[in-house]
Amino acid sequence: MRITRTVAGRSRRVAVLATTGLTASALLLTGCSSDDSDSNESSDANGKITLTVADYGQFGYKEAGLFAKYHELHPNITVKEDTTADEKVYYPKLLQQLNSGSGLADVQGLEVGRIKELVDTKADQFADLSKVIDVNEFVSWKEKQATTPDGKVIGAGTDIGPMSLCYNTELFKKAGLPTDRKEVAAKISGGWEDYLKLGEEYKKNAPEGTYFMDSASAMFNAVVSSNAKQYYDESGKPIYKESPSVKQGWNLAAEAADKKLTQGLAQFSDPWKAALRKSTMATVACPAWMAGQISVNAGDANKGKWDITTAPGATAANWGGSFLGVPKSGKHVEEATKLVKWLTAPEQQAAVFKAIGSFPSNKGAYELPDVKNAKLPYFNDAPIGQIYADEAKSIPETILGPKDAAIKDTISTQINNMEQRGTKPDEAWEAATKAIDKVIG
Repeated sequence: MRITRTVAGRSRRVAVLATTGLTASALLLTGCSSDDSDSNESSDANGKITLTVADYGQFGYKEAGLFAKYHELHPNITVKEDTTADEKVYYPKLLQQLNSGSGLADVQGLEVGRIKELVDTKADQFADLSKVIDVNEFVSWKEKQATTPDGKVIGAGTDIGPMSLCYNTELFKKAGLPTDRKEVAAKISGGWEDYLKLGEEYKKNAPEGTYFMDSASAMFNAVVSSNAKQYYDESGKPIYKESPSVKQGWNLAAEAADKKLTQGLAQFSDPWKAALRKSTMATVACPAWMAGQISVNAGDANKGKWDITTAPGATAANWGGSFLGVPKSGKHVEEATKLVKWLTAPEQQAAVFKAIGSFPSNKGAYELPDVKNAKLPYFNDAPIGQIYADEAKSIPETILGPKDAAIKDTISTQINNMEQRGTKPDEAWEAATKAIDKVIG
């Protein structure tokens, strides 16, 4: 997973090492800027080229040794990474650079919550990758997200976030609930409504000081993510006020807050991390990248106490994911596009998955041993390669909008207010819609 993506309530600060064997460990990794060199000084008289890759959080390329490997394959090319820890800081800077036409790296990371806005307003500033990558290699909906109406592709897919449910088997057992993956999946097979019913069962015999879920806002994001229509319709009109998926997610979140099924912790906050360490929450909505958050923050003392099963309901969901784009203004556009093609090929995506747990968007990676046979020892050897690959292939194509990220963040904030401050649902919804309308105009 790429660590510290705070878009849409998603902060990525931690990585999980997934392998094909019985040994897998979590790594605590933080984003830092590794190089501030400008692409204007990226070649010398001897034909040596330096390509810069600007990204946010953790894309996993350095951890997987891919930049060093690329240099071995292409001795005249050195790749340097410039990482911003927080995507919320990274994106405004990217927009400023695109507007000014200067300061851009040879390769830029692009967050899925921003991709629609970039496709609609900045596509002409990115190289067309449609002739470089084979879009059919990726899960069907991935490259469509980065494609303009006339077929131009501004970004090659990196990871995706297939949804699952992570649960604390020790707390489930103490509350008299089943702990077997298949039995838990059966209990929530009817959807997120069944998930709340399971929460009520948990509450009846819950160990003192524990809660069924960490965050109702996380559940909201998971519910919305399982629907094709979310915040916008096909014409680009904002429909979040009438959207059935938003209404469902909001009502379930309000119910969870009212019934005290949630600990009310903003995900990735210090209290949330402490709660994982203290084992006070029994379940977490789990996109592929979340396992690393749990394993590192819960710590070695809780290894083997967690497991992973399929998400509630029969509809697959995706939460998160990114792309790599090549600005036209770069001095080495051809070399940069070749690097992007190589980084997003099956073998390299599998290497990143093995190193930090970011699940591939390139379908070819699913049949490689490091993905297909991957298990997580921390989560009772949960077969994550199988779980996530099965879900990735059936995730519906989502209608994206230019301000998806802002809408998600604003609604999540108000759900947190319902949980933490006792704000009434009607008042929270009114505050959310007023704030969103100011942003989207």
